[in-house]
Amino acid sequence: MPVKWKQHLIAYERYETAGVFDVRGDGRPNIVSGAYWYETADIRTQHPIGEIQAVGEYYDDFSTLPMDINGNGRLDFVTGGWWGDTLRWRENPGDSDSEWPEHVIAETGNVETTRAWDVDGDGQLEVVPNTPGGPLVVYKLKTDAGGRGAGVFDTHTVFNRAQGHGLGFGDINGNGRGDFVLCNGWLQAPEHPFEQEWIYHAEFDFGMASIPILVVDVNGDGLSDLIVGQAHGYGLDWWEQRISTQGERSWLKHPIDPDNAQYHDLHWVDIDNDGEMELVTGKRYRAHCGNDTGAYDDVGIYYFKWNGESFSKQIISYGPPGIGKGCGILFAIADITGNGCLDIVAPGKDGLVLFENLGS
Repeated sequence: MPVKWKQHLIAYERYETAGVFDVRGDGRPNIVSGAYWYETADIRTQHPIGEIQAVGEYYDDFSTLPMDINGNGRLDFVTGGWWGDTLRWRENPGDSDSEWPEHVIAETGNVETTRAWDVDGDGQLEVVPNTPGGPLVVYKLKTDAGGRGAGVFDTHTVFNRAQGHGLGFGDINGNGRGDFVLCNGWLQAPEHPFEQEWIYHAEFDFGMASIPILVVDVNGDGLSDLIVGQAHGYGLDWWEQRISTQGERSWLKHPIDPDNAQYHDLHWVDIDNDGEMELVTGKRYRAHCGNDTGAYDDVGIYYFKWNGESFSKQIISYGPPGIGKGCGILFAIADITGNGCLDIVAPGKDGLVLFENLGS
């Protein structure tokens, strides 16, 4: 049975990223988006984070990645944006009414968005920005002897060429190491990822690909496949990995939803509590302020169930702006209400909305 949803408007804000984490350390999740964070008991109650540079319709804030960066037991978060040309972190002040100091991690050039993955397999997440005109660089948080964040990051360049629009991470070749997926090929991880060279395989070209590109075994054949959205055009596809009897790798394209546009952020989660993973994604409203292919189409958020042969589409929200809802450049999925079901927090230029998962 399809999941039932209840929609809650949080705020008429136009920030494009949202995270969910425990701001106060009281064991309850909070919603963090743009210049504010929100109470759990009343999600419309705002608390300040701080001023963010506004550029036309945008804010220079394209990710919300929670990490305890300075090791004081409070969760901070990492962000970056296209115009500031920096990767930054906001420091949790420990009280509800103070603004969060901002610290620059590195000068990066344009940041499309950032994600966090365990690149070296040590159990700690690293920060990886997608910088389309710049190299692929991994930022690893330094820790003290007790394993607590030391407030600064080491820098590791793994691909010293322009990486393009689109980025993913996962084990492509089944050797237990996480590889990077770019829009026009993948990087094979060495045994020591911050000391040895990564091998580039130019096996595909996905154009203006989503962030992330998902690395998952869609059809259960033991090989990792790729799920790719077109972030600034039409199309959502999965690419089946095939290995020939001679050991040669190829990729076969299977359309999931070719008739909708601007699939920028993708999640692979069990949204209906059936023990199987689903694809959750949607349209980023006014991604390029009306200048994208499909920009004036209706907006929506969906989940797609694998039925053994293809993906079946379930609609969470759909319609013209103000009726349907888009999902920004980074949306969050977490159990906000505590009912054991995963909810969706959807930011964007069309407001900040919580979709409460009521179960099947």
